[in-house]
Amino acid sequence: MYPLFKRLLDIIISASALTLLSPVFLIVYIKVKRNLGSPVIFTQPRPGLNGKVFNMYKFRSMKNATDAQGNPLPDEQRMTPFSHKLRNSSADELPGLWNVLKGNMSLVGPRPLLVEYLPLYNERQAKRHDVKPGITGWAQVNGRNTLTWEEKFEYDVWYVENMSLWLDIKILFLTVKKVFIKEGISAQGEVTMPKFTGSQPQ
Repeated sequence: MYPLFKRLLDIIISASALTLLSPVFLIVYIKVKRNLGSPVIFTQPRPGLNGKVFNMYKFRSMKNATDAQGNPLPDEQRMTPFSHKLRNSSADELPGLWNVLKGNMSLVGPRPLLVEYLPLYNERQAKRHDVKPGITGWAQVNGRNTLTWEEKFEYDVWYVENMSLWLDIKILFLTVKKVFIKEGISAQGEVTMPKFTGSQPQ
């Protein structure tokens, strides 16, 4: 019965947070528009429960810089000092509360990754889609982007197999702690994480 109770908690907490944090949303919105321009809200298709694709919302954190052919420049060339501050604070994730309220995401669960990764998962890794994706998750509080992809997916699957109210409370508490000490924002030598290219079958 926990998934039903978890959904009720998601609705209550996300609706309350969207209301209480509305001044913060406004401040971040103005700062993103001033520093990075429009659109302020970044929307991207991501796979959710059972791999069903939905539009995930975040505050934009990169410039629209392209090369001579019109292709986006590498992430590190599109990041600004403001971008790093925004990501370090995790304020770019705030619009994800709307995804939680809509039911596309949960407060806690495996982070939604790129749609192009779906065919690259082995059988065990694909279990991460047996639950709704989350704004934060077990992998995020155990290393975040300093983990290898294989380590990250193992944490995700472990969460799916052990999901409970007390585990979710622990993850939310540890997430707040991680935000304040700013751990695990980037993989070594990367702005966030290198692209996932697949693992050995399991």
